[in-house]
Amino acid sequence: MGLSIRAYARHRGVTDTAVHKAIRSGRINALSDGTIDPDQADAQWERNTSSPKTGTQRPAVKVKVPEVDGEGGGDRVGASAATNTGSGGGGAGGAGGTSLLQARTVNEVVKAQTNKVRLARLKGELIDRPQAIAHVFKLARSERDAWLNWPARVSAQMAAKLEIDAHTMHVALENAVREHLQELGNLQASVD
Repeated sequence: MGLSIRAYARHRGVTDTAVHKAIRSGRINALSDGTIDPDQADAQWERNTSSPKTGTQRPAVKVKVPEVDGEGGGDRVGASAATNTGSGGGGAGGAGGTSLLQARTVNEVVKAQTNKVRLARLKGELIDRPQAIAHVFKLARSERDAWLNWPARVSAQMAAKLEIDAHTMHVALENAVREHLQELGNLQASVD
């Protein structure tokens, strides 16, 4: 007496439907009582079952999507997509080749990124990078000019309160302000 169909399916690591199909197609033989001899059936299974087609066994191929500048110019978005070239994409999925499925996947990723940037721009979440840089430059220049003009405005008043020479006070303040502005000019701001 052998194993039941379900027990043999567990032994084989397949479904009982697969075992029923194997019996109906004649790939394996059941014993007269309807059970299955596992050793005999394993040998028949291996001998009478063809290996799976190679096209369905290919691993997923990773495709690196180049970084794309969004329309706003401010966001840089990069992504990578994985595709399975064995399922209908056809073509050369090996080194250097790009299949139609891979190209379509890259195209869809880029379209999604572009739409994301457009939506962010419509929501007012993005700003024009050159315009922002020009605005910051203008603000920094006006602040610098205000600091450079400050010693000329206050040096005479401060000199009178401290009872010292106004010209000496003006030169000392102007030197201190220029040194301070030089230190601030050496800072490197980064926009992330």
